[in-house]
Amino acid sequence: MDNNIDSGAAYMHFADKKKKLLSEFNSIQGEVAIGKQTSNLFRPRNIKTKKINVRNFNKVLSIDTVSMIADVEGMITYEDLVNETLKYGFMPAVVPQLKSITIGGAVSGLGIEASSFKYGLVHETVEELEVLTGKGDITVCNAKKNQDLFSGFPNSYGTLGYVLRLKVRLVKVKSFVKIMHKKFSDPEKYFKEIERLCRQKEDINFIDGTVFSISEMYITTAEFVDAAPFLSDYMYMKIYYKSIREKQVDYLTVKDYIWRWDTDWFWCSRNFGVQNPAIRLFAGPFLNSKTYWKIMNFANKSKTMKKAVSLFKPRTESVIQDVEIPVNNAPGFLKFFNSEIRITPIWVCPTKLYKNVKYDLYEMDQGVLYINFGFWDGVITTEEDGYYNKKIELMVEKLKGKKSLYSTSYYTEKKFWELYNKKAYDTLKKKYDPKGKLKNLYEKAVLRK
Repeated sequence: MDNNIDSGAAYMHFADKKKKLLSEFNSIQGEVAIGKQTSNLFRPRNIKTKKINVRNFNKVLSIDTVSMIADVEGMITYEDLVNETLKYGFMPAVVPQLKSITIGGAVSGLGIEASSFKYGLVHETVEELEVLTGKGDITVCNAKKNQDLFSGFPNSYGTLGYVLRLKVRLVKVKSFVKIMHKKFSDPEKYFKEIERLCRQKEDINFIDGTVFSISEMYITTAEFVDAAPFLSDYMYMKIYYKSIREKQVDYLTVKDYIWRWDTDWFWCSRNFGVQNPAIRLFAGPFLNSKTYWKIMNFANKSKTMKKAVSLFKPRTESVIQDVEIPVNNAPGFLKFFNSEIRITPIWVCPTKLYKNVKYDLYEMDQGVLYINFGFWDGVITTEEDGYYNKKIELMVEKLKGKKSLYSTSYYTEKKFWELYNKKAYDTLKKKYDPKGKLKNLYEKAVLRK
């Protein structure tokens, strides 16, 4: 165990917080929702139910540097978690790209990053969960105890319960990261090379990619190193995604590498004008995902803002999605996307099941490499709402892929439950939320209540 965290006091405080929260939860009649300061959901919701406050479940309880496990509370952001683990020369095995994401959110949703080709999605790096369930008790679950909840919790989005504590796997890091960008112009060769590189697990620590067009694609590989001949800085005036086209080799501190996408929310900061050097010069402290999300959330809720925007910009459909496509079908998806949707850049990230475990609500085939496509922008349109998103949903299903539910979905109820395992979900819901104190997954993901 580490020596700097007072784990005894931390666990006692955690126990006190649990007791109070459990009392609050069980005193509420009717439906309950979670109350926290940050969110990385990109679907508008009309929440009128009573909220419980879980904001203070945001501490590191202990770090075991021998077993390489961190025991943490569910609402800690990855920014705070990384700050703590780096003190001991470790990082979580998979760290999603944005500082404001909470680890509990990344487990109940789906978290991915450039180490996912090695370790899978975030929930596969978790050894144990402690969950406040919908039936009003606190359940500890892992691969041996309450295994149904442990394997059924990912992709449940708080409809079975809320993570109060979890144990997450850590990996040893070095001081710096060496980054290499390689350009491709043929989708078939591009994804074949990603597949080949993913087999070299011992030689590479991170793999992701950026697609600027169907004839300009980059694979980025990265590895930990002890020394760097130079260091780049993408936390202020320079923009990381633009450097991919400009440099074949680059070096960052390990911390700057982890948050390389956060400063510009990948490339979405361009929608806020802060890629303009004159504006960027004065926006330094505000260049981060927390700021962009707050602005976007305000704009979504403000009728005045929406009317003002509509006067100066053409009508657009928001197309904000992450999907996983089997690697053999990835060229086909990219060609479809280039022809029908035409949003660029696109982020790509390989992932593969790390454990031989069936995750009931987000089943992926054992032994299959999947390519995550992330695209976040708007399409100018005169079509009905959802026209482009529905096209994507149909193509993902056709290509035997999966779609994350953090953003807007347009499935019918029948189709939704065909894709997201109604039988398994109903069994879990009946056991862990028998009175329906929490929304069900279809209501929350599609109806957006």
